[in-house]
Amino acid sequence: MSKIKRSLKGLVINIRECLGILIGLVIMCIALSFLTDSFATSANFFNVVRQITINIFLACGMTLVILLGGIDLSVGSVIAVAGCVSAGMVTWVGMPVPVAILIGILCGAAFGSLNGLIACKTSIPPFIITLSTMNIGRGIARLYTGAKTISVLDKQYTFLGTGQLLGLPVQFFLIILVVAVTSFILNKTQFGRGVYFVGDNQQAARYTGIRVAKVTFLVFLYSGVLAAIAGVLSTARTFAATMDMGTSAEMDAIAAVVLGGTSMSGGRGRLMGTVIGAVVIGVLSNGMNLLGINTSWQYVVQGVVILLAVYIDFVKNNGFNHRLLVKKIRQKMTRG
Repeated sequence: MSKIKRSLKGLVINIRECLGILIGLVIMCIALSFLTDSFATSANFFNVVRQITINIFLACGMTLVILLGGIDLSVGSVIAVAGCVSAGMVTWVGMPVPVAILIGILCGAAFGSLNGLIACKTSIPPFIITLSTMNIGRGIARLYTGAKTISVLDKQYTFLGTGQLLGLPVQFFLIILVVAVTSFILNKTQFGRGVYFVGDNQQAARYTGIRVAKVTFLVFLYSGVLAAIAGVLSTARTFAATMDMGTSAEMDAIAAVVLGGTSMSGGRGRLMGTVIGAVVIGVLSNGMNLLGINTSWQYVVQGVVILLAVYIDFVKNNGFNHRLLVKKIRQKMTRG
């Protein structure tokens, strides 16, 4: 009984902390329902679910990375590498689909391991590390594909992107799975608590016995694996893999995490906020497409949303210092 009470209390706290963005999502959905008849339909709901799946997978991994105080810019390129390699294994080599998918995921694990290894063994900022591996990934995807599109028509593979279970898209259940697993890791394991401690104060975390290097390595590994799975799902949905797939996907993931209230300085944030942030971005993009808004303007709107989210995060973290500074200035002016 006490466990149920604690779970309900945690849910209430999560909802309270994410109330602002949740209200914004509801208002946006209501507005879009009035602006276009195509929005509030089951077909469009399925479409939105399929659109947000990739971003939710990336954002779940990115949440851990940002909670740690880092960032992972390589996830978009990992999508391309994992998608192209797994597609090539099926179409060119003729490997069984499960084996091909596993190889694609291992590619993501390799990138995540490389990012994590460099991050925990050197003082190079994660921004620089993952910017480098982002370019390496794009190069590998180009070399592997020869700048050609790899088509995938195997029904066992494409089922992951277009199939349905119990009348709902397969991606709907995959979203529930990845969110549940990530939530369990963050909230119910010693490793998850370690992520928060390291992000809040790395030196203090080290003094309390937390193995900072191990936590850092595993966080980047997890991010790489989720990005690789996202690459497989993206390929399954479009029936093809290209070297350009996943371009700018890292920005969508970062936007979802920041929009959901996770602090860019690390140590503070909740997964529920990230999921709602990803849904907001997906619904916003879907709504603008239905309204026929030019793609260029869509980028502008998304950029403004990210900027506002970062500004809100800045105010939350520095609001007290800012008010204190204003107070001191007023005191000096009064004395003068």
